[in-house]
Amino acid sequence: MQFDDDAPLDTSEVEDRRGGSPDGGRGRMVGGGIAGLIVVVVGLIFGISPDQLGLSDDPPARAPGTATGPDLAAGCRTGADAGTRQDCRMVAVVNNVQDYWRAEFRRRGAVYRPAPTVFFDQPVRTGCGVADPSSGPFYCPADRKVYLDLDFFTTLSRRFGAEGGPFAESYVVAHEYGHHVQDLAGTLGSAQDRRTGASSNSVRVELQADCYAGVWAHHATTTRDETGGTLITGLTDADIRQGLDAAAAVGDDAIQSRVQGRVDPDSWTHGSSAQRQQWFGTGLRTGNMDDCDTFS
Repeated sequence: MQFDDDAPLDTSEVEDRRGGSPDGGRGRMVGGGIAGLIVVVVGLIFGISPDQLGLSDDPPARAPGTATGPDLAAGCRTGADAGTRQDCRMVAVVNNVQDYWRAEFRRRGAVYRPAPTVFFDQPVRTGCGVADPSSGPFYCPADRKVYLDLDFFTTLSRRFGAEGGPFAESYVVAHEYGHHVQDLAGTLGSAQDRRTGASSNSVRVELQADCYAGVWAHHATTTRDETGGTLITGLTDADIRQGLDAAAAVGDDAIQSRVQGRVDPDSWTHGSSAQRQQWFGTGLRTGNMDDCDTFS
């Protein structure tokens, strides 16, 4: 994955809450153990909002601390920084994804409303409740923000065998922005019936977000920023393989097989590995969101 070294990064599209806590103070989460692992397993599939994981509206217990997040504005200025720092790379992907959807909405005569991405590594208050990093990446429709713990990608590789890599991370971010596009289009709200199963609306919503991620990837290297430049200048076959591998790793069947040793399609909420790869591939191949109708 290659970036234009001189292209500017817009850190205003990211809120860095690393080192923070739900009530605005600073602290470290107290807890973990098997309960935390169970939430990690659910969250690794990544999706829409933490309330689906049964998280509380009240901040969890925390211990005193003084950690603060790095200064993104000072450290993430150009594409050169995106090539050397993970958080800067995620800023670049957020910028590029939103530049694409702005242009696409405009082409269709609609208005795209930007959604900030929130970096967090400790419990954080959201419009959908208080979320722990073990929730995994998610989109909260109540405040229209994407929430991302950067350590999630390490967990995905170590515990669930994903190849990882920069484009695997980018796929996850683009998937969450797929939910934002669904939210703006009205699809997200109309499809939420809390049912599960291989043909449920929940699965169809997630597969469509995968397809939208593929649509973005199709256009990533030709998407122009507000200066007229292209921030992402190259994607290789290896990058695409990383994205497909990540899609497979977070399939319901793959996670169930690893965690519980059996597969239960009636409890699926996100789709199988094959389905997730198929729909990401559809968007990647055609570059047309109209081909992402997972509900027909």
